[in-house]
Amino acid sequence: MTHPVLSVSDLATHFFTDAGIARAVDGVSLTLDRGEVLGLVGESGSGKSVTGFSLLGLVDPPGRIVRGSIRLNGTELTDLSHGALRKLRGLRIAMIFQDPMMTLNPVLTIARQMTLALYAHGKVSKSAARDRCIEVLETVGIPAARDRIDDYPHQFSGGMRQRVAIAMALLHKPDVIVADEATTALDVSIQAQILTEIRRLVQETGTSFIWVSHDIATVSMVADRIAVMYGGRIVEEGPSRALLRDPRHPYTRGLLDALPSQAEPGSDLAQIDGVAPSLVNLPKGCVFAPRCPRRDGMCDAEPDLTTASRRAWRCHHPLEPRDPT
Repeated sequence: MTHPVLSVSDLATHFFTDAGIARAVDGVSLTLDRGEVLGLVGESGSGKSVTGFSLLGLVDPPGRIVRGSIRLNGTELTDLSHGALRKLRGLRIAMIFQDPMMTLNPVLTIARQMTLALYAHGKVSKSAARDRCIEVLETVGIPAARDRIDDYPHQFSGGMRQRVAIAMALLHKPDVIVADEATTALDVSIQAQILTEIRRLVQETGTSFIWVSHDIATVSMVADRIAVMYGGRIVEEGPSRALLRDPRHPYTRGLLDALPSQAEPGSDLAQIDGVAPSLVNLPKGCVFAPRCPRRDGMCDAEPDLTTASRRAWRCHHPLEPRDPT
């Protein structure tokens, strides 16, 4: 029996502000197998990015993890000191941020930045470090990597900079990479190229990914499983194809209906009524109830987790499964 490379149980990350306690992540549980891509989707403010930052211990005050477990290959990350966690970060678990220009130093060459990342986790010769950097740049599809490694970030296009950021995350062959809106700022064609590269890298390296995005269509191109977040909680989870074809939670259905591809030419795009709740003042019971067309008195109580056929959802009135015929 194989064990998950990452196991998260009842994770809660709260921000203690003057306005009150913002429950950005409120009881998230998930697992990630080796070589698997998990898509984490939801609207802005759903808690998906804070979940990703929590996994790497990158939540700054006034935020902090208040409960829960994060186990990476059996090691409990929430028990580690700042120094011990820093040694694992980049080595065993890494992150790709949304804007590569916020990750890359504009005054250092790509070679300098990548070799510094290698030196941070062990002794390696200058020539071996350079060879490793060129290797991963070629892996992510940087043309003429041996020549371009001495360029500065501004000499690369947006898509190429994002590939460099992905290459840096791959340097130490980590077990898990969290990608936070990693292709949001790119045009559709470049986005598709990078997603194709990610699928290839997963197959070749066995690295697991958590792909964080508000765009469920993008996630569907790369993820094996999808977890849908709302109000700091996962409200539905399942294999990508099954979840997209047959959503059980009304919120998931709303996200899918709002895709431009679902609208008739010339008609208005569908939308979910209302707005996402304030994380300082979450509704009692089902967090989606104020916006849900299926709500009734039962929704004043928090729904239990229902599981069936590798699927899970939290809803008193789930959508009926489609007829398999």
